[in-house]
Amino acid sequence: MINLVKNALIGPPKLTRFERARIVGARSLQLSLGAPILAPLPDSAVEPIEIAVVELNEKVLPLAIRRTLPEGSFQDIPLIDLQQTRILQ
Repeated sequence: MINLVKNALIGPPKLTRFERARIVGARSLQLSLGAPILAPLPDSAVEPIEIAVVELNEKVLPLAIRRTLPEGSFQDIPLIDLQQTRILQ
């Protein structure tokens, strides 16, 4: 059972650099395997990594981050609920 919680109780209220890297990497892999593009793109974005960064900045990715504590408890936080710093391209 997946529990999606609006407020981030585990970890910081924004994406960490590791979570950001994981999201961009996973999404660019999906795009390279033929997944549809979810955001309008500038003309300069042609590589899967660039497209994934644009999608992350636009907050259109339907993903959730699972944050786990050492004791084993976890929380699934929807990506749109986390504050994001924009990734420079």
